[in-house]
Amino acid sequence: MKMLIVDDDLTTRELLKTILQPYGECQTAADGVEALKAFNTPQQGPYDLILLDILMPRMGGQEVLKKIRQIEAARGIIGFEGVKIIIITAVDDLDNIREAYDSCCKSYLVKPITQEKLLEELKKLNLIPA
Repeated sequence: MKMLIVDDDLTTRELLKTILQPYGECQTAADGVEALKAFNTPQQGPYDLILLDILMPRMGGQEVLKKIRQIEAARGIIGFEGVKIIIITAVDDLDNIREAYDSCCKSYLVKPITQEKLLEELKKLNLIPA
């Protein structure tokens, strides 16, 4: 499995990378601009999973999620056929949750993220064995 971890907090990126490395290749991005660059670079993608924070400098996660879905649509990939995206954020208001699901995120996890919580979500998405 190939994964992209997008969060402006280095500690969070490293924690998620440590949890996920046993399951595949992990790349990281510190903001939405870096995330879109990685997503559009053939040598780096395609990704099976993107973990995406909402509150980031330069470009927030909601905008990144929408742009990824637009890129996929232009490539003929529609809705949930695209990369699995899990929002991982401290933002837990209903408007942000609704907006993320409207843009076809697969899951929405509120920080703090534990290893158990994340791995359980990956099992639900059939990305790792149950």
